[in-house]
Amino acid sequence: MSVGAHFKELRKRLVLVLVGLGIGTTVGWYLYEPIMEFVQRPLTELGSVNPQLNFQTIGAAFELQFRVAFWAGAILSSPWWIYQIGAFIGPGLKRAEKRTAFAFGAVGVLLFGAGAVAGVLIVPRAVGALISFVPEGAATLLSAGSFVTFYMYLVIAFGLSFLLPEILVALNFLGVLSARTMLAGWRWAVVVAFTFAAVINPVPNPVPMIIQALGLVVLFFLAVGVSAMRDASVRKRQAEDPVPVAA
Repeated sequence: MSVGAHFKELRKRLVLVLVGLGIGTTVGWYLYEPIMEFVQRPLTELGSVNPQLNFQTIGAAFELQFRVAFWAGAILSSPWWIYQIGAFIGPGLKRAEKRTAFAFGAVGVLLFGAGAVAGVLIVPRAVGALISFVPEGAATLLSAGSFVTFYMYLVIAFGLSFLLPEILVALNFLGVLSARTMLAGWRWAVVVAFTFAAVINPVPNPVPMIIQALGLVVLFFLAVGVSAMRDASVRKRQAEDPVPVAA
């Protein structure tokens, strides 16, 4: 394909992505109420504290509904726009590379989903812990936009943190990082995992932070194990089919 044909194909895929996002956002608009009911559940479960979400401007409710609808639409239409990305780069990949890309995509979705679920489970604890600092007798009025942003921030941050091992394995497959190099830096990996968990975790209780950090460490060593198996496979293949040295 010529450069112009590549740009036409890219434009086509971007238009299809936008159409998918538009349809997903429309569906998310009608799912706004059940989504907000789920998001507010950590607040309603606090009982006697009973914090209230408030909208500070006349257009704040509309803005929040559009924001929630867009995020819901992006999630609902993710298989569609991920497929469009794959359809654009797929013709340039060999069959083995397509299988590898598909495997990385599937594992990435599972890891992000697991991290997002962990974030959803952490939110009620985080909300309860932070609300507990409100003085007795004081009213708790929360900005609706800020609370939803806080909720999405936690869920997305946890989801992205679970993608770290896949990034390491991808670097190994690209020949940038060997399993031996990863293992040599395991102490730094542990420090980074605990530092990240301490920064991202809003709960004052150290137990959730430690659990998250240990989960990241386990995922790191799993990435090292997968990379080690691939390195061994590459060495075996090179030993069976050595490259002839030019005279």
